[in-house]
Amino acid sequence: MPEGVILPVDNIDKIWQEYSLKKETSLRDKLILHYSPLVKYVAGRLSIHLNQHVEYDDLISYGIFGLIDAIDKFKYEKGVKFETYASLRVRGAIIDSIRKMDWVPRTLRKKNKELDLVYHELESELGRAPTDEELSVKLSITVEETRDLLKKSSVVSLISLDDYLDANHESNFFDKNPDHMENPETKYESTEVKQMLADAIDKLSEKEKKVVTLYYYEELTLKEISHIMGVSESRISQIHSKAVSKLSVKLGRFKSLLYLP
Repeated sequence: MPEGVILPVDNIDKIWQEYSLKKETSLRDKLILHYSPLVKYVAGRLSIHLNQHVEYDDLISYGIFGLIDAIDKFKYEKGVKFETYASLRVRGAIIDSIRKMDWVPRTLRKKNKELDLVYHELESELGRAPTDEELSVKLSITVEETRDLLKKSSVVSLISLDDYLDANHESNFFDKNPDHMENPETKYESTEVKQMLADAIDKLSEKEKKVVTLYYYEELTLKEISHIMGVSESRISQIHSKAVSKLSVKLGRFKSLLYLP
């Protein structure tokens, strides 16, 4: 994550201490200014899902509200890292704003579930990932409609209420005990999921693999990936959407991992 430090670290700690006691607007404004690069980073990461539907500047605007909320609710005295907490709040604010637009109707959610089912059936029958043309025949829609559905499926999954709550719920955030975070069962499940993900990525096309690697492993933003690969941001978003559709089928109940910033 980019540093984006505007104030010296020792200075920002002092401001946090004062703000936690006084709650003055002037101090909050300084905190907002200091952490604004974090909003740009989270917005830049989420834009790979939303690029063709929502402007980047709008994502930043939504995210700023999340940052302000995070600053107001943060418990400085607990000694946890603010950036981690704020990232969840910023991401949640952006997704919540998108959800309120209500441009993902129930029929589209239903089609998205049907797409996942058909994709899985065809992959089992063919022994490989189905093409857009094969999907369109099975879905009884045109190839263009199939590609549009694949493009939107990433957004549908991103703003799913269950995925949103799993990724962003902050209950007990400040009270988690690291000693209980990874028991043997959790470690085994984590290893299993990593292997599932590795196997699924191995079956992607070369371009899809590169986008997935740059996004999930290098943690780059849409703009950065676009620059590296030399194609438009819209094209990167399309490649990512298709890759996510394929990976979602493989990951099953763990697919929410694909929508974390």
